[in-house]
Amino acid sequence: MPHPERELSYLWDMQNAAKELGDIMRGAKFAIFEQDKMMRYAAERLLLIIGEAANHVSPQFRHKHPEIPWEVFIKFRNILAHEYGESLINRVWLAATERAPALITILDGYLPEEQE
Repeated sequence: MPHPERELSYLWDMQNAAKELGDIMRGAKFAIFEQDKMMRYAAERLLLIIGEAANHVSPQFRHKHPEIPWEVFIKFRNILAHEYGESLINRVWLAATERAPALITILDGYLPEEQE
């Protein structure tokens, strides 16, 4: 049986990376994103983190919470990590500007509010 705190830790990693991605992408236009290697590489790295954390969440938890698009992020992480020759700019843009913000909203329901 997976440890609940470990599951929460992976969810937090996913949410934190998605929020950082939102900070990086805030106000960005595709034309700038396409030209800015640092922005693209940062977005790719944060999407890798989301996918890696999602992959470590137990199958039991993932099955119990199908509203989180686990496989989307896990598969995208694998593509980013292994498909070196493929141009992924459009897919990274969509994941960073649409999928990640939606993920934050979903995960808000599972994680306690941050203490400041």
